[in-house]
Amino acid sequence: MADTAAATARAAATYKQLKEDFVSNLSGGSVIEIAQVCAVAPIATFLWSALQTRQSLFKPYTPIAFIVDFLLNVGALLLSVTLYSRYPLLLNLLLLGAAVAVYAAPPDVSAAARKKKPQRPPNAPSKTQPAPLGLLSTKPFLTTYRGNMMVVTCICILAVDFRLFPRRFAKVETWGTSLMDMGVGSFVFSAGIVASRAVLRGQAEGRVTPLWTRLARSVRHSLPLLALGLVRLFSVKAVDYAEHVTEYGVHWNFFFTLGFLPPLVALCQSGLRLVPSYAGLALLLAVMYQLALEFAGLKSYILAGPRTNLLSMNREGVFSFWGYLAIFLAGQDAGMVVLPRNPGATPGGLLARLSRGSKRAGLLLRLAAWTVGWAVLYLLCTNYTYGFGLTVSRRLANLPYVLWVAAFNSALLLSFAAVDAWLFSGFYRAQDARAEKEAHDLATSRVLRAYNRNGLPVFLLANLLTGLVNLTVPTLDVGRIATMGILGGYMGVLTLVAVALDEYDITIRL
Repeated sequence: MADTAAATARAAATYKQLKEDFVSNLSGGSVIEIAQVCAVAPIATFLWSALQTRQSLFKPYTPIAFIVDFLLNVGALLLSVTLYSRYPLLLNLLLLGAAVAVYAAPPDVSAAARKKKPQRPPNAPSKTQPAPLGLLSTKPFLTTYRGNMMVVTCICILAVDFRLFPRRFAKVETWGTSLMDMGVGSFVFSAGIVASRAVLRGQAEGRVTPLWTRLARSVRHSLPLLALGLVRLFSVKAVDYAEHVTEYGVHWNFFFTLGFLPPLVALCQSGLRLVPSYAGLALLLAVMYQLALEFAGLKSYILAGPRTNLLSMNREGVFSFWGYLAIFLAGQDAGMVVLPRNPGATPGGLLARLSRGSKRAGLLLRLAAWTVGWAVLYLLCTNYTYGFGLTVSRRLANLPYVLWVAAFNSALLLSFAAVDAWLFSGFYRAQDARAEKEAHDLATSRVLRAYNRNGLPVFLLANLLTGLVNLTVPTLDVGRIATMGILGGYMGVLTLVAVALDEYDITIRL
């Protein structure tokens, strides 16, 4: 009996080591390939939008509509990181060809006529006055962007444990770029976009919130995330779960990074008196951190220092936090562009003249300008001939990583916004809040809307299911068909839970 128990323990330890080795010492892939894989999302959105505008497929939302919605907005992304991981361009072309065919086909006029609501006579009394439009709006493309970000994040955190998921998509050891490295940064960038809503409201109302009030509010937002970080820490240690120590350190995890962001952002807001924008703050912080890495010995300490105390044991998480803080601030700057109802430039400015008063054109031009700006800075930072020749490191969250995440997410926002502006222009012409909400719901996938609405709770459920699968299934020994079955079932459960919460109008705030 004792020999059997000892053999079982040795086998478990060996398998744990195999899993740790499976995600260690990786060098990632090319930025171009990552862009090709992520391009599946806006192209699938284009196909979804063509089906909605030309065939009214998703209104009403029938079980068939849900299945198509799931296949397009979850299944396509799952295929892009598994079966089509070597051929992302082929998958993009297949989806794009289908979208063009749907768009070119004659529209379903009868379906549109059946769904058209009867208009109230001009002189008929109205029981309720429509609510006026506010200063901020949740544009359809922003919901689509955040929903897609949550979907691909949930896919990757489990898929990475299977051999079908390419190692070049998993997080790199130190230097290089990968899909999952971009996913972590995108999560933080997206959180920054949402956080800008409170700032914009305060500016619109002319309120100046004292620093201590901002800090108190931010700490209240941080406590649930820090608690989740502690829960993850103790649970991982309790079940002896396979860990990659050089990712964040011995005790640190991503929830701690998210939890410490709000108080530091509140402190950084005071710097707006000296720096004119959140983008400027982000650049200043990232450059100062990079200088410390290069000239203060911080880089060698993080990469090769001994783990002798609490700080050194968690040095990756503690110091990479400053890079993630810069990414969050860059996301807030993007939020200042995409959340205001009228994103036009200053009257008489170049962008205002080019957009000719169009909200859509003004928004697209500003997003394009920021995308080009971040991309140029990234190229200048990483080019060995004409720039500084720095290499991206998610482990350090260094300056080129910050610039890559900002440029990449700005480009994604621009692509989703372009589809939105082309096929759902009615949202931008809405005259009251009710009409705007109806236009928003018409222009957004129910699945993506559900993931966006309860993003953090769904992410927590995804983490729990990932742990359950890894504790019950030898993921390294699973074949292609079984892998796709497990991943499809896992994403099906997450999607059903998210859509069910949305159906019953439940929003879980953490």
